[in-house]
Parts: sequence; C-alpha cells; structure tokens
Amino acid sequence: MTTRPVGVFDSGIGGLSVLQALSAELPHQDFVYLADSGHAPYGERDAAHVIARSRAITRHLREAHDIQVLVVACNTATAAAIHLLREEHPDLPIVGLEPALKPAAQASRTHRVGVLATRGTLQSTKFKALHQSLADTADFVLRACDGLADAIEHQDLPRIQALAREHVAALGRCGLAPGEIDTVVLGCTHYPLILPKLRELLGPDVRLVESGAPVARQTRRVLPQVAASGQAQLRAYTTGQAGELQAAVRHWLQPPVDVAALKI
Repeated sequence: MTTRPVGVFDSGIGGLSVLQALSAELPHQDFVYLADSGHAPYGERDAAHVIARSRAITRHLREAHDIQVLVVACNTATAAAIHLLREEHPDLPIVGLEPALKPAAQASRTHRVGVLATRGTLQSTKFKALHQSLADTADFVLRACDGLADAIEHQDLPRIQALAREHVAALGRCGLAPGEIDTVVLGCTHYPLILPKLRELLGPDVRLVESGAPVARQTRRVLPQVAASGQAQLRAYTTGQAGELQAAVRHWLQPPVDVAALKI
C-alpha cells in the first residue's frame, strides 16, 4: 500500500455495506477490512465480549497495518466500545455508527418510525440516550431482530426470508396513512445487504434509512491524508472462514481481492 490505510471492522460481513459507501466517497483510498466472524454475532453477546474484541482488533489494526483512521462499522461495537477506544487511542481518529434516528424522524411524514436493530444495540446506554433525546420528534417502534444478522452472515436464504418477514411484521402497519410507519431505520450494518427483501416486505412507500453514506463523509472529514489518485487497494481478513468472507467481498464489492484468515 502506498498510503496508510483506513481500518474498518465489523463482527462479520455487515461492515461491507459501510465499506461500499467508503469506497464511493474515497475511491483512491486504501482499506483494511477485518471481519471478526469467529466471534460473531456481536449483537447477541454481552457488552464485555464486544468491548474485549473491539480492543483486540483495534490494537491489531494499528500494530499490523499502521492505520490512519479506524471505522467501527458495527452499531453494537460502537455503542459498547467506541468511548473506550477513543480514550485508549487519543491520537487515532475513530468513526463509529449509530442508528439514524434523527434523519429518519426528520424525513417521516407520519411521525412514526420503525427501528430494526440488534438486541445489543437497542439495550445499550448509548442508544437509550439517543432514543430519549429524540422522543418528542417521532414515535419510534423498536424491534430487536434476533438471529437476522447471523442468518445474513451465513447467507442462509430460507432463514433470512423467515426472520425478515417475522421482524418486519412485528413493526406493525407500514405505509403513508396516519398512524402507519413510513420510515424504517436499518440499525445494523448487515441489514442493508438484504435491501431488496426488506423493500419487498415493507412496500414501496416506506423509506429505508441507513448510516453508510454519513459515515463515509465523516471519515473523509477526519482523514489526515486523503489519497487523491492511484489504484485503491483492499486487504481483507477474517477470524472465521476465509472462503465465506471472500465470497461475500466478491458478491458485494467485486474487487479482485484475496482474504486471509487470522487469529486475534
């Protein structure tokens, strides 16, 4: 790599939805992507587990790849660990995610917003504070989508379809009529990877809001050295099965990249 890369990590393949947005915003930038698939899913683990993994991965990306910015491409890891990572690495710009409740509330015409997220995100102190701060802007209907991120991670199509149908149905009536949900927040980076299925279930009138593009813009703002030219390079690593991540990278990003398995 000719410039110091941007490090991106998630519990698995979900962060590829953020990496798509980052690559579009920073087309010449080098990236290192780390999927912690061997320790997933974060969204259904306790906070101590997520914090320990986030710390270990951050240390690895700094020591092995000399990253200049870290993107925590996981809502659950952001909620549980980003404040600690910033305390422990004050010289490293760190960009995190949070469910896009504010823009969703601003976009909603019925003032009723659905939130699909992991249980870990919804139960976090960070999310609860965000939700409470916006409580007077819209009626938020929260749904913990147990099992969905894991099904997407393993590309289990029958399970994806069944769980997506179950969780969308649990939100209640969706549409443009008074009292219906007209905007849905995708509060897990895995969920944008099944956008067509979610659009099919929610209907054509419902707006879907996710965080990839805002995170990419913020990364550009804090990046000390933005690559303005040259062929961008991506290195991808996983703590799980290399073949699974390689298939996902080629499906969602389609660059010619090899994936290496590692232990952290």
